[in-house]
Amino acid sequence: MEYLNLGQTGLRVSRLCLGMMSFGKHESREWALDEVAAEPIVRRAVEGGVIFFDTADVYNGGQSEVVTGSLLKKLFGMREEYVVATKVHGRTMPGENGRGLSRKHILASIEASLERLELDYVDLYQIHRWDPLTPIEETMEALHAVVSAGKARYIGASSMWAWQFAKAQRVAPTRFVSMQNHYNLVYREEEREMIPQCMDQGVAVGPWSPLARGLLAGTRTRKGERLTTRAQSDPFGDRDFAVVKRASEVAAERGVPMAQVALAWLLHKPGVTAPIVGATKAEHLDDALAAEELALSDEEIARLEEPYVPHQVSGIAI
Repeated sequence: MEYLNLGQTGLRVSRLCLGMMSFGKHESREWALDEVAAEPIVRRAVEGGVIFFDTADVYNGGQSEVVTGSLLKKLFGMREEYVVATKVHGRTMPGENGRGLSRKHILASIEASLERLELDYVDLYQIHRWDPLTPIEETMEALHAVVSAGKARYIGASSMWAWQFAKAQRVAPTRFVSMQNHYNLVYREEEREMIPQCMDQGVAVGPWSPLARGLLAGTRTRKGERLTTRAQSDPFGDRDFAVVKRASEVAAERGVPMAQVALAWLLHKPGVTAPIVGATKAEHLDDALAAEELALSDEEIARLEEPYVPHQVSGIAI
């Protein structure tokens, strides 16, 4: 496993980040795994060198954070060996102030996340979405307070327009060090503004949905057949299958699963620090670990990118 700095910080992270959204049983996600089923997958990640783990307070009614905290405490010898990221924005509490990025909700949410994670601090505290109802100055001051209180080491952002990210950075007493955005072979709109901006400012990029909800792992056929539970709700269209077909061709030539090629492509892209990979089976994790070592040629990268058709909409919510 390769390790590198998270943006311009001194924080070292693994080249792959394990997304913990798949873990923690809750009625909101019937396909999520309980702690017992999740443990061998997370253990395999740790054995493969992964030290970077991402969750959010809204995942599975908070159960993702519960499982994340429990398993990492069990699988690592001490707290300083691993890096935990979580997020704030969505509704996690009742009432008018039970969601968003107000000072009130942020300060309540970090306490609740730390309690579920059984931690004194998180390494990276991220805003999950932009909040149009709260002045960005208030949000950034509240995040600064979280860092100043020692409850987060760094702050990051996710899924917004480039101008919004720039505005937040301009007013921030403590600046974002990372951007978690929607980026994969079939959705490359972030290459227009967000990724160049992050590269210019030394901000780490951690793409979510690197396999396009499994589309780039073959979970949906062109005829519309969906082969996994999560693929039942995927939002992709026919225009994306030309890219899938090309990825399948390159994978066949290499004699590896398509998922490995799609992940390897991301790992070759400028500015990308650590894609956030999800797994509900051991083989999902094995593909991710193998992709980290798969070297693609310039010709293969060009072939993978050639069929892409620009999308007219911004990212897809998860």
